[in-house]
Amino acid sequence: MSAGTDSFRPCALIPTYDNPRTVRDVVLRVKAHLPDVVVIDDGSGPEGRAAVEALGAEGLAHVRRRAQNGGKGAAVKTGFQFAHELGYTHALQVDADGQHDLGDIPQFLATARGRPDALILGAPVYDASAPKGRLIARKITLFWTNFEAGRGVITDPMCGFRVYPLAPALALGRTGDRMDFDIEVAVRLVWAGVPVINLPTKVRYIGRDEGGVSHFRVFGDNVKISWLHTRLSFQRVMVRPWIDLYRRLRRPALPAGR
Repeated sequence: MSAGTDSFRPCALIPTYDNPRTVRDVVLRVKAHLPDVVVIDDGSGPEGRAAVEALGAEGLAHVRRRAQNGGKGAAVKTGFQFAHELGYTHALQVDADGQHDLGDIPQFLATARGRPDALILGAPVYDASAPKGRLIARKITLFWTNFEAGRGVITDPMCGFRVYPLAPALALGRTGDRMDFDIEVAVRLVWAGVPVINLPTKVRYIGRDEGGVSHFRVFGDNVKISWLHTRLSFQRVMVRPWIDLYRRLRRPALPAGR
């Protein structure tokens, strides 16, 4: 396990589903900056499964396989638990398709080491490869996230390049299992009092000719994200004020003269 203080023992967490052409390269590039890597195979087919099993057999990563595909969120949550079992305190999440600028890993880790209590979120800087439809969808979800978590608290709720403090992430309880997860976990960590630091990072969409595979289901995932924002917005308006009031009332009064 990598050296570090008791409050900061990070690993990389890479969820993957049928990324046989890219996952190995991503693991090797991550290991140039962080030697400890956890890969969660979310029920990949034979080729994807073989690629992940090879990583484990060669000692390049700690590998755990989910028997059935459950979605990105399900894979990441499996990774949280696995990383915790292995003794890590923080998980640097990156996608397995190679779209993230892994040269930014040292900056993310240094920031997390300085603020081990914080959630470190990637604030993506897109190049010309980004589909316009995706950019519009992100602006819509950011509008709702600003309402749910507070304006400017989360720069981008969907970027999968981030560092989680594992203890508060594991304490959240149930969250979404698919593409709605990245949004929900960020908002709920804010509600739990976890500070957020947003770091700019370049993102490049990977085409199929390079092995890129999008698992975003246009209808299904958009429905889940819309329903998520409905639930979070309702809780923000109808539930959160009462929780905040309860917490304020429970705070011990300061002694007289202070």
